[in-house]
Amino acid sequence: MYLKQLSLLNYKNISDKSFDFDEKVNCFVGKNGKGKTNILDAIFHLSYGKSYFNPLAVQNIKHEEEFFLIDGTFSKNEKEEKIACSLKRGQKKVLKRNNKIYDKLSDHVGFIPLVIISPSDTNLISEGSDVRRKFIDSVISTLDNLYLNELIQYNKLTAQRNALLKYFALNQSFDNETLSVYNDQITPIGTNIFEKRKQFLENFIPIFQKYYQLISDNEEKVQLVYSSNLFENTLEELFINNINKDRALQYTSVGIHKDDLSFEIDNFPIKKFGSQGQQKSFLIALKLAQFEFIKQQSGVLPILLFDDIFDKLDESRVQKIVAMVNDEVFGQIFISDTHAERTEAIIKSTHQSYSIFQL
Repeated sequence: MYLKQLSLLNYKNISDKSFDFDEKVNCFVGKNGKGKTNILDAIFHLSYGKSYFNPLAVQNIKHEEEFFLIDGTFSKNEKEEKIACSLKRGQKKVLKRNNKIYDKLSDHVGFIPLVIISPSDTNLISEGSDVRRKFIDSVISTLDNLYLNELIQYNKLTAQRNALLKYFALNQSFDNETLSVYNDQITPIGTNIFEKRKQFLENFIPIFQKYYQLISDNEEKVQLVYSSNLFENTLEELFINNINKDRALQYTSVGIHKDDLSFEIDNFPIKKFGSQGQQKSFLIALKLAQFEFIKQQSGVLPILLFDDIFDKLDESRVQKIVAMVNDEVFGQIFISDTHAERTEAIIKSTHQSYSIFQL
């Protein structure tokens, strides 16, 4: 699978650009602010139906314009697939496959498998548990659309349960039967999500550890540790045991929306005890494991986006990635970089076909 052509209209700082891509390696080079990352984000947008960097969809429309349009032609299973994503101010986003509009954006997730590696991935270490949950959910959803729909339903029901708890507090009332209706609906969905996350991590962690050792050349042990309320109690029990707390807080304090994934090095949090180099290796290993996991499960080589990472990596790590390109580990790759000469030297060393686009 690969992206053959891409057209952008009024997307972020890009007025109107079109590209014809190489099946293997494609590089965008130029100074900061020229739109390199925005082009990668447009490719991500066609895969996931949303921006990787800006969750507010309307902010992806170019200033003083009324809409954006991203149009891509992919080759998948020797068949041409046209994916288009557009948004007009004040209207809903439209995602099309071969000119047919998706009823739900979530129906498209997983059709174009894609992994992005970016300097902004540091938020997986530095930010709160919601960022790490989204990482887990993103990988599983790429392969399991039912999981994504269950997650959407769980979040919707939990929001309704929270609204009910607020209503009780505001009106100084309480109706356990009404609350139990939500508990009964949330419990099987939340339990299923927990089981799928647990199974995913059992398969994913060994792949991640393999890539960390490959990239870092270090002897330390790294680990992903999944924490969830549901290891100790059923969701039904948690709702019963925490009802007074939920009433006081006016929101649902337990459940899979509180799960976290601890990033550890030699049994200590990498956020506090990992060097900058160890943290970089950890994050790249995490994303390369995502790539391999999707490849193993789907039988499709995901598209891989490298956003400005050669500027952030030492020569040793760059060489490891180049070796993987030469070993045909990856399919189609997109790279953004500020140094044209460096990029060309790196890409030439891969002995793969390539295109370089100067911005």
